[in-house]
Amino acid sequence: MFRGINPINLDAKGRAALPAKYRGRVTDRCDGHMVLTVHPFDHCLLLYPLTDWEVIESQVNALPNSTSRAARRLQHLMVGYATEIDLDAANRLLLPTMHRDHAELDKRLILVGQGQKFEIWSEARWTSMTEAYLNETVDEDGSVELINLSL
Repeated sequence: MFRGINPINLDAKGRAALPAKYRGRVTDRCDGHMVLTVHPFDHCLLLYPLTDWEVIESQVNALPNSTSRAARRLQHLMVGYATEIDLDAANRLLLPTMHRDHAELDKRLILVGQGQKFEIWSEARWTSMTEAYLNETVDEDGSVELINLSL
């Protein structure tokens, strides 16, 4: 499981180092073979261990794209942008220019562990989004799943 929020830096060549606390888990799960794609609803990137991505990719490709605009969106964005990337000898990931541009990434990034995957955000966009979340009024009529969640 990948957990936590980690500030990381993007170097001039478009590489970002994976924090040390994740390296063993990534090596154990996928030997450093990962897939980078774009989030279909947010301006961030999704980073999956290759084996986990293959499950997601199969599910997305099985959607009825001839009748569903939402399915086509997922297929075009998630599968279309999917790129295999490997950790280099210095435990860095090379983020392709097209992906960096999509997520508006600059030097300062936030790597967010989300269980089976990571999200990669620009620090400015992450900060703005989380501040907006904290300033929102909570809807008292939330979904049953959220009401029953004990935090």
